[in-house]
Amino acid sequence: MSRKLTTILKSSRSPVGALTSSSLARSPVPRRNQASLSIWICIVTCIFIFIFISSTVKMKASMLSVALALAPGAMAWKEVSDCDEIKYTSVPGFFLQDDANTDPNTFDYANFNFGLLNRTYPTDAKFDPRHKKTQWQRFANYVESLNDDCKKNKKDQTTYKVLFMGRHGEGWHNAAETFYGTPAWNCYWAEQDGNSTATWSDAELTNNGIAQTTKANAYFKSRFADGLPYFESYYSSPLRRCLQTAQLTFGSLRLPHPFKPTIKELFRESISIHTCDRRSTKTQIHAFAPNFQFEAGFTEDDELWEGAQDKGETSAHQVARSKIVIDDVFSHDDNTWLSITSHSGEIGAILTVLNHRSFSLSTGQIIPVLVKAELVEPTVEPTSTYASFTSEPTCKSPPITSISGQGCVCATATTTFATATITSGCKAH
Repeated sequence: MSRKLTTILKSSRSPVGALTSSSLARSPVPRRNQASLSIWICIVTCIFIFIFISSTVKMKASMLSVALALAPGAMAWKEVSDCDEIKYTSVPGFFLQDDANTDPNTFDYANFNFGLLNRTYPTDAKFDPRHKKTQWQRFANYVESLNDDCKKNKKDQTTYKVLFMGRHGEGWHNAAETFYGTPAWNCYWAEQDGNSTATWSDAELTNNGIAQTTKANAYFKSRFADGLPYFESYYSSPLRRCLQTAQLTFGSLRLPHPFKPTIKELFRESISIHTCDRRSTKTQIHAFAPNFQFEAGFTEDDELWEGAQDKGETSAHQVARSKIVIDDVFSHDDNTWLSITSHSGEIGAILTVLNHRSFSLSTGQIIPVLVKAELVEPTVEPTSTYASFTSEPTCKSPPITSISGQGCVCATATTTFATATITSGCKAH
């Protein structure tokens, strides 16, 4: 298992050994009190053991352990062994984004009903014999029928969910990258907290980003009126641009289900050396988004970011931990319609996990996916090794020049040429 993803476990230590019967027995205790004291020792020791086990399990389940996420008793499946894994399939034929002919660079969800295809479903004849239902109503009924069929077969370990994944609106880091250019941004400016006019460490939204959330708010309102099912669960990255986007998109809507999003650590953007990918403390996040709730085990400090050591996450590592967080959601959330507010890079990694074709999102864009999840036996031997973090080249001062598609020429002799491409920059975040 990656050292990065096990960092949180190192802080989980309980002082169980601090109170033991042997240590207390050495103290002068009156004989008449020894029996009652032994009882209290037992009670206190059990309490500490319970706290230790509970805290450790919560941390592992929420952050790291697929095995715990799939343990018996999980809501989505009744009988799961530690050796099972979840196989995901992005079910094609329902959204334009599934089609290879749909260009992600020009596609706008608001022009195409979130991409929902105008088609019939096998359940239409019974559900809508008079052809009065909307496309969303008929699609929702079809998805419900898929899950109903799975429930009828007690041996069927399959479930379907519809994930709406939205990229945050434009943040100050996006604006800064546009201003400086990608090479100079990646090799120097992205490692700063900001400049004299803007702050982009754990960036908030620009006015344009706020306008993008206003657009999403209005469009969701119109689609809900058209029969799009209301989301039953909301999830968000812990980074401010996502918290702000989710709140401004859904917070003012009249919703039948409480808008109480869950912040999940691993829905964050690729953990690069850029300060825009370093999250705030738990206390600061709570003050910024008091209506949001934290997943169990969410740490006070950001224990995953290593930008200070110029180390960033590899793509393979991001896909591996994205599988962990998606597994956690599917094994503990029985709801069908889920909203996830995240980042372009992270949503791209999730699409890889879901076996969906690559579909990049510009700021404020949204992609829905019909997901089929099946419990299967592992096809490969389980491994505890993940691709991890690697050093990323930087300049210690603003570069002399930056060449698009090539990199930066640094002013210092320590790093004469730093390759900085768009793939590792916050523009994709």
